[in-house]
Amino acid sequence: MARDIDDLPKNAANYMALTPLWFLERAATVHPDRRSLVHGSVTFTWRQTYQRCRRLASALSRRSIGHGCTVAVIAPNVPALFEAHFGVPMAGAVVNCVNIRLNAPAIAFLLGHSSSEVVMVDQEFFSLAEEALKILAEKSDTNYKPPLLIVIADESCDPRILKDALGKGAIEYEEFLETGDPVFAWQPPEDEWQSIALGYTSGTTASPKGVVLSHRGAYLMSISAPLVWGMNEGAIYLWTLPMFHCNEDIMKFCREKLPAYWVPKSVVFGPLPKTATGKIQKHLLRAKAKEMGPVNYSKL
Repeated sequence: MARDIDDLPKNAANYMALTPLWFLERAATVHPDRRSLVHGSVTFTWRQTYQRCRRLASALSRRSIGHGCTVAVIAPNVPALFEAHFGVPMAGAVVNCVNIRLNAPAIAFLLGHSSSEVVMVDQEFFSLAEEALKILAEKSDTNYKPPLLIVIADESCDPRILKDALGKGAIEYEEFLETGDPVFAWQPPEDEWQSIALGYTSGTTASPKGVVLSHRGAYLMSISAPLVWGMNEGAIYLWTLPMFHCNEDIMKFCREKLPAYWVPKSVVFGPLPKTATGKIQKHLLRAKAKEMGPVNYSKL
């Protein structure tokens, strides 16, 4: 290999690994009281979202979940899934968002293939996760260690499901967060090539195939997407695509980059108004955005 003209090594003064996790920290620092997320009656600010993600990272770290570990999430578009995209890599682990449309055998395969040490599951899909873990245990050797099971409570579901999950040793998500530190001093990856997310195909032709995304890749997409799409200040993102589709990494991480140019945007979760034929009623979406009120523009 040819010698560089200056032969200067990397050090803290001239190099830092790229990671999209910095963008969330910056949003919480610059606009701590701006609304970050809306899910039904639940609303968080950027300060709260950052604290919750740090709690998650801390709680995972205290259970020895970090670099080299995988955390699987079986859930629809709920705040806990959004938070996992930051809290899990803040602990140094890899987030694996599972397609909730898969059957138990397929989920069992990818949980085993990814060696997931933690499974976060929405209350609605607890029975699916339970069946998948049972299949995984039956196919594993005698040294099989079941993953830590965290159930995300859902007020719209039968409370008996949550009670049953807790009775079988699962930990409720909010209680799990309470064991974490809201000012947890998370560390960026030493190597930007370190994995941040793992996704799988649906396995329609064979066993599901995994795709890995690095911190560097997520960071670069977070910069390019807003510029390519021409995202304007004041836009509110209404989530329509399930996050398990490639973890929606491009959109999610690029949202945290936006504060470098514009004010942070809000994330809105909720059922989409549709016609009898299944088409989304755009005028109702526009009305939903107006309900959230005006955005105070402020160039940085």
